[in-house]
Amino acid sequence: MRINHNIAAMNTYRQLTNNTSSTSKSLEKLSSGLRINRAGDDAAGLAISEKMRGQIRGLDQASRNSQDGISMIQTGEGALATVSNILVRVKELATQAANGTYDATNDLARITEEITELGSQVEDIQKNTKFNGIALLDGSGDNIVLQVGQESSQTLTIKKTDTNLSDVVTAVKGYASWAKADDASQKIDDVETQINAVSKMRSYFGANQNRLEYNINNLDTYSENLSASESRIRDVDMAKEMMEFTKQNILSQAAQSMLAQANQQPQGVLQLLR
Repeated sequence: MRINHNIAAMNTYRQLTNNTSSTSKSLEKLSSGLRINRAGDDAAGLAISEKMRGQIRGLDQASRNSQDGISMIQTGEGALATVSNILVRVKELATQAANGTYDATNDLARITEEITELGSQVEDIQKNTKFNGIALLDGSGDNIVLQVGQESSQTLTIKKTDTNLSDVVTAVKGYASWAKADDASQKIDDVETQINAVSKMRSYFGANQNRLEYNINNLDTYSENLSASESRIRDVDMAKEMMEFTKQNILSQAAQSMLAQANQQPQGVLQLLR
C-alpha cells in the first residue's frame, strides 16, 4: 500500500471534474436556451448561425422598408384620388357651361369662379403632398429608391416623372379663362385627357404597391424559414439537454461519494502500524 499517491482518488477527482464541467455546460444551455453559447461549443455552427442572423435582420428591415414604401404610395395615391374627383367636377362644369342656355356674363362667370378655386386646390395638392418631407407629385428632387431586400441590388425605384402633376395643374388653371359656351365645349375633351393622365399616375402607384405587398410576403416567408433553420442550429433541445443534465448531475454526485471513499483508503495503513 502506498500513501504518497492515491491513484484511485486522483482518478475519481478527474471524473468528478469532468462531470462537474459537463453539468455546468448543461446548466448554461438550459438557462440560455441556446445550444451554442460560444465558439467552443460548435465553431462551424456558430459561423453559420451568425450569418443567418444577419440575413434575418436584413430581411426583417427590408420588410419594414417595403411597409414604409406602401405608406408613401398610399399618401400619393390618396392625393391623386382627390385630384381625380376634382377633375370629374371640372368636366361636369365644362359640360354645364357648354350648354347654350347659360348667360355668358353672369352664369358662366359663376362657373369660372368655381373652376378657378378647383384649379388652386389641385395646385395646393401638388405642392403639399409629401411623405416625411419628400414631395411626391411635383417632380422635384431625385427619384425615390426603396431598399426592398437584404442585398444592395434589391431596390425599387419610384420615378417622380411618372407622378408629376405639373401639366395637369397648368391645364386646370387654364380652364378659368372660359368666356363663352364654345370655349367650354372645347375644353370637355381636354378635361377627359387630364382625368386619364391622373388615372395613369394612380395605376403606376397601384402597380408598385402591389409589387411591394408581394415582396413583403416573400420576405416574411424567407425570414421565417431562415429563423427555423437558425433555431435548429443554435437553440437547445430542452428535453434532450435536461436528460443530459440529469445524467451528469447523478454522475457528479456518485463521483463525490466515490472520492470520499477513495480518500479513506490510505487510512488502512494505520492498521498496519498498530
